[in-house]
Amino acid sequence: MNEREAVVVTGFGPFRQFFVNPSWKAAQALKLVGLGERIDVHIKEVPVSYVRTRQIITELWQSLKPKFVVHLGIARGSSVVILVQTGKNNRYRDRDVCGLCPESQCCIEGGPEKLDSVVNMRAVSKHVKRVEVDVIYSRDAGRYLCDFAYYCSLYHGQRRAALIHIPSSGSLASADRLVPLLQALILTMLQQLEDSKQHEERHAVDTPVDTISLI
Repeated sequence: MNEREAVVVTGFGPFRQFFVNPSWKAAQALKLVGLGERIDVHIKEVPVSYVRTRQIITELWQSLKPKFVVHLGIARGSSVVILVQTGKNNRYRDRDVCGLCPESQCCIEGGPEKLDSVVNMRAVSKHVKRVEVDVIYSRDAGRYLCDFAYYCSLYHGQRRAALIHIPSSGSLASADRLVPLLQALILTMLQQLEDSKQHEERHAVDTPVDTISLI
């Protein structure tokens, strides 16, 4: 990475007993520690509202054109960090903080039923397990605002997004342990993206040009 690139980290706004959402606190802490000299970290608090979430995420991709977007959500009752591979488009029936849900019960009308991140979350979770931390892999984000935001981001960002559910209890709920872990996870994801890009570039160079197609 020769040029500075933008990475966006989002957390959610107030929800039920969380007057300040732990996911937003974590995003703010990540902004402070950063992701290295070549990455500009932008953070955004996303209200627990379907309408505003769709608007904000669409605008983020259009205005900042980030390399990658990481959405942080809270996993109530969990003591582990969960890396989610897949965002789902349909069956959003639970009401948001405004008492609303999408009339069509979907995120993007006409969009695919589901979208996977370009990042291999299983590989990322295996990588960090080498240092004995509790990180698990999942394909189910729960059909609420976390899932909704993730799918919207995957759709608008050519799947260059991640969803990380952070714990609400246990030792990893402590900022001292959680923030360095999130930093390591995101850096691992960015390295995977970079390795994939370099592989594609080498493949393009090594592939013979069909001269007939250039005539």
